[in-house]
Amino acid sequence: MVTVDPCMQGRQAYERLAWRDAYEQLSAADQQGPLEADDLERLAQAAYLIGAADAATGTWERAHHAFLKRCEAASAVRCAFWIGLTLVLHGEHARGGGWLARAQHILQDAALDCAEQGYLRIPMALRALHGGDPEAARRTCVEVTEIADRFDDADLRALGTLGQGQALVAQGRAVQGMAMLDETMVAVITGEVSPVTAGLVYCAVILACRGIFDLGRVQEWTAALSRWCATQQDLKPYRGQCLVHRSEIMQLRGEWTDAMDEARQACEHLSGPPGDPVLGMALYQRAELFRLRGEFSRAESCYREALGWGHSAQPGLALLRLAQGRLDDAAVAIRRTLGETEGMEERPGVLVGFVEIELAAGAVEDAQVAVDELDKIATGFDSPYLRAVVAYAHGSVLLAAGEPESACVALRSAWAAWREIGAPYETARVRLQLARACRRIGDHDTAEIELEAAGRVFEQLGAVPALEQVRQLMGRAGQGAYPSAGGLTPREVEVLRLVATGASNREIADRLVISDKTVARHVSNMFTKLGVSSRAAATAYAYEHDLV
Repeated sequence: MVTVDPCMQGRQAYERLAWRDAYEQLSAADQQGPLEADDLERLAQAAYLIGAADAATGTWERAHHAFLKRCEAASAVRCAFWIGLTLVLHGEHARGGGWLARAQHILQDAALDCAEQGYLRIPMALRALHGGDPEAARRTCVEVTEIADRFDDADLRALGTLGQGQALVAQGRAVQGMAMLDETMVAVITGEVSPVTAGLVYCAVILACRGIFDLGRVQEWTAALSRWCATQQDLKPYRGQCLVHRSEIMQLRGEWTDAMDEARQACEHLSGPPGDPVLGMALYQRAELFRLRGEFSRAESCYREALGWGHSAQPGLALLRLAQGRLDDAAVAIRRTLGETEGMEERPGVLVGFVEIELAAGAVEDAQVAVDELDKIATGFDSPYLRAVVAYAHGSVLLAAGEPESACVALRSAWAAWREIGAPYETARVRLQLARACRRIGDHDTAEIELEAAGRVFEQLGAVPALEQVRQLMGRAGQGAYPSAGGLTPREVEVLRLVATGASNREIADRLVISDKTVARHVSNMFTKLGVSSRAAATAYAYEHDLV
């Protein structure tokens, strides 16, 4: 009979990136007899990569003690570093800090000149970066990279270069920062670094690109991350974030159904085992899609859940309040958020929401100040996305200030920019604003063309609130969105169309941004005018008269 050696099988599974098999085989070997330090380290990494964070830290702890028993202080320090970093990333700062301090003391007592000196500088750099001192973070990461070069440690070199790139971006030196991040990604893509480090680098680089609205790099590195995740069995920590980024890209491209599916998968992937803070990002993304589709109750629920996971609910929740007609609540929330938001990664998005809400409140001067700041940020980042955002915001302010001719010029520039990016929803929003500007200067033919073009896109996407704005504008111009059938008003026709889809009064209220009581009144009036007594009969009428 052939004897099966689970330890050997676990090592082989580890080498072929089969993390679940490696974890199960090495765990089985560990039950037969305690694993040696090197195999414990493999088991810890396999546990981490399948999302078993508690098992990973516990096994790293065992490996740490096993290395100390073998008088291999450097390896023991590295295990302590990964325990500390894992705990900190999962929000357990006290425990994580304790392990990092322990690692530092071991290194000092052993008086070792080794690569681990560089690893223990990484938390220092992170504290400086998150504490608002990017120059100190950059200098520390330069030291990390020098140590990595001295000991030819590819993982440490990647982390050091990553930190330098992040610090440069935080300093507003985006071009130099991106060059460093691209260099880091070369090491990852060519397989020079370990899987744990590779995953950390992938996610950090994509977040940095996202933070400066470099959508080209976001799409490129997200596609690379997706391929990388697909090569590894049961990979857990990075796949959820990859799904979120994929959803954001799909949303921008106008693939909203696929974007919603990716966001849902991300939430499911990140919900078990609990504790992954990226879940807040996934919930916020889902909330944004619900808001744009007019599913306001579901959007609010997701915003609240995201907040519970430590992710800000703004500016999305404030924009939801605006869509619900709660302008005062929206204004208070967005002003508070803008006052509290200092980071260059978060501030542009808040400024965009601020402009929209302040214009709705009639505060044109405040909106202009925000646009000026956005313009300054966009100039520093050299981002086509931000330039399109600024052009649209500038055109909107000019329109609100009573300068429709100048607004048309700015909005045409925004339309061209969004079209080049390939963002159908944003392009349609510009056309809707152009229609308003054209109306102001008396160019009704162009206004009608722009409205019809915007309406087609909104209808294809299922952007119900935006489509409602188109219909309202067409109604004011005497151009009803649908033929008046059975004496129904345009609003009653809209309600009929939704009744025909099987929507409940609550769902119709959410989509049309009106109360349940108003929906019930419209349904009653509709039944009376059509001479029907049931939703089924109303649905049949809608189909017979081509209203669906």
